[in-house]
Amino acid sequence: ALMAVAVTGAFLIGQWPEAAMVMALYAAAERIEDRAMDRARLAIRNLLRLAPDTTEVLQPNGHSLTVPTADVPTGALVRVAPGARIPLDGEVIAGHSSVNQAPITGESVPVDKAPGDSVWAGSINQQAELQLRVSAATANSMLARIVQAVEQAQASKAPTQRFVDRFAAIYTPIVMVLALALAVLAPLLLGWTWLDAIYQALALLVIACPCALVLSTPVTVVSALTAAAKRGILIKGGSALESARQLKAIALDKTGTLTTGSPKLVDWQGWNATSSDEAAARAYALASRSDHPVSRAIAQGLETQVGKDFAEAQQLQALPGRGVQAQIDGERWTLANLRWVGEQGWDSAELKAALMLQEQQGRTVTLLANEQGVQALFAVADPLRPQAKAAVAQLQALGVKPIVLSGDNSATVRTVAAEAGISDARGNMLPEDKLKTLSELQRDIGPTAMTGDGINDAPALAAADIGIAMGGGTDVAMHAAGITLMRGDPMLVAAALDISHRTVMKIRQNLFWAFAYNVAGIPLAALGYLNPVVAGAAMALSSVSVMANALLLKRWRM
Repeated sequence: ALMAVAVTGAFLIGQWPEAAMVMALYAAAERIEDRAMDRARLAIRNLLRLAPDTTEVLQPNGHSLTVPTADVPTGALVRVAPGARIPLDGEVIAGHSSVNQAPITGESVPVDKAPGDSVWAGSINQQAELQLRVSAATANSMLARIVQAVEQAQASKAPTQRFVDRFAAIYTPIVMVLALALAVLAPLLLGWTWLDAIYQALALLVIACPCALVLSTPVTVVSALTAAAKRGILIKGGSALESARQLKAIALDKTGTLTTGSPKLVDWQGWNATSSDEAAARAYALASRSDHPVSRAIAQGLETQVGKDFAEAQQLQALPGRGVQAQIDGERWTLANLRWVGEQGWDSAELKAALMLQEQQGRTVTLLANEQGVQALFAVADPLRPQAKAAVAQLQALGVKPIVLSGDNSATVRTVAAEAGISDARGNMLPEDKLKTLSELQRDIGPTAMTGDGINDAPALAAADIGIAMGGGTDVAMHAAGITLMRGDPMLVAAALDISHRTVMKIRQNLFWAFAYNVAGIPLAALGYLNPVVAGAAMALSSVSVMANALLLKRWRM
């Protein structure tokens, strides 16, 4: 609006060269801004080019047929040659290989894949042929969802951007009034000619154009979102990006966040009169039907012992925060934690002593029970992630207090937390307990984030000031979170907070220089020291400098 009035005014008073130069400078600045914004926005879309255009689809006769990737349906069997890019999300059904997932997760080290493992479109099969069953069509692949999430985030306005937009809506008419006052009052009070007064009023309109001010936030946010996404951090909008720097505490789930989430069955023993073979068979029947990491570890540990001769679990039901329960051979069996056993009145002193010995070694104990009481104990150990200790130290360096909230037993939680360098650890927490504790942390400490990967974390993720979902977690957790980490690396938690700090710092730098440019330029134009051409050049330079400073975030690394 200010530029349009200035150019029109220059036409009216016959200043054709000035009008032409101002238009040329403004158009050049706009072109540079558009190209820079497009580069920032479209960088993430280049991910879609990582997936090949064609796919080898296996036919019933054993041969393969090359078809366009976009035409491959869910459930199809496809073959991926060594060295080729994986065309679609899927599950490995045959072959063993290592896969470079860096384009999707930012993970530099290739990951071994075997039958049953998931792979993502755009990652690179490195060693041997793989056969996959397609789990998602092109439009629903992880790549497509990342692009969609980033674009939605870029479309939403950050709090600072909303403030600047409101400010610009007030600032523009004020500048118009100032320019009009200069054009009218300068001849009356300062003895200027009417032509000179209008000329300087036009210069004031040009120098006051708030392009740099309005651009300072969105280009910075877009650059940050793109840089974060390329390194495996998916941030859902400028609001989450800016708010992360205000965090004072962060609640961390233990399993899958601080630990690998791939626990192993390290010990088990019968209890009471049930035979070891029967206890193993019953535990396997229950554990094999559950998606909980501890249950999966028990099932994997017992698989070779049980074989195929076991009764199926019927009428399976989850006991949130406690375990699973089902009918086996007409009898009710439960695989649960000590909390549930205590609610049944079966937590004897002898049983507690046996559990304490295991928990002191950092193990999680799950109990198998029927209607007569506890029949077996299963001890599972989940090793700490190699990066956990460094991630905790980085969070503390950023001024954020880490706290562990876990449904696991308190002794195990304290052992793991101490190993990671965290002093505040709380165990035996149900989903509602995490929610209550989160509210207390928000009240006592300040803005608090929640990091987790399971269904039981989803309520707390949604209620936190910022929810951070770990990669490999459930879809429920990822949808509830404001930040999703594409791989289970706790260093990415600290990295997400670091990019937030750096983004806000860039925004403040840009706002400062944009304001400084206007504060210095408007008086100079009003006093007659700037003409419209110089003002136009200064306006273009300020916009380009803001863009260049913001685009430096694309090079961000933790």
